Amino acid sequence: MKIATWNVNGIRAREAQLLEWLAEEQPDVLCLQEIKASLTQVPATLAALDDYWNLWHGGGGYSGVSLHLRRERFGEEPTFEHPPFDMETRMVQAEVDGIVFASVYIPNGGKDYPAKLAFLRHMADYVDQVHRSGQRLVLCGDMNIARENRDVHPSQFKEGMIGARDDERAIFEEMIAHDLVDIGRTLDPDNDRLFTWWPFWRAARQRNLGWRLDYVFASKEIAGAARESHVRREVGTSDHGPVIVVLDDSAL
Repeated sequence: MKIATWNVNGIRAREAQLLEWLAEEQPDVLCLQEIKASLTQVPATLAALDDYWNLWHGGGGYSGVSLHLRRERFGEEPTFEHPPFDMETRMVQAEVDGIVFASVYIPNGGKDYPAKLAFLRHMADYVDQVHRSGQRLVLCGDMNIARENRDVHPSQFKEGMIGARDDERAIFEEMIAHDLVDIGRTLDPDNDRLFTWWPFWRAARQRNLGWRLDYVFASKEIAGAARESHVRREVGTSDHGPVIVVLDDSAL
């Protein structure tokens, strides 16, 4: 099973890039963030995506997420839902055969830091509740938090900056501690240049001077089947790169 997550930073601006990338990667599970479009604003070539069961969850020119499950892989159309704490069209989920797939865009916190902390607390409870229900979880998206200082290039790091504060990291780690595994870091434990977001200035993307903000988390049982994890820094013109995880079907 191939799982992909990408903050496209505007689906209308990235239409051709997304279609080209999808044709190449053909993920079974696709999670997008910051689509910045309502369903009526999603380009017609993407609104259907006939190979997938789709849910576009956006309100206009800000935020928004989507979740896509390949029809060939998932035979019946799932029920797409949003948890009660969803705000500003930031989360969508679907359950298939006891696995919950979720695409999330956690607030940046620059305009309302307390709202970010509240959302994170809800996320920690959410992960706990999914596992207590006996389900497994694949949680993908732009989390807007760098887990460790090494997840921010030294050229980008400033003490006390949002995205790397102790209080938000503590709640984030509480969420992960509810039986989740950070697949990217688990498969690439010694890489101090494992970044997924780069500012647009000073050729930061080309020089790989960035932050690790985008993740694929999975329940321990599922994460044990992970065989590959890659960041596609070369793909597209968003300030984020797609993250790809490949799971061994035989171990699922």
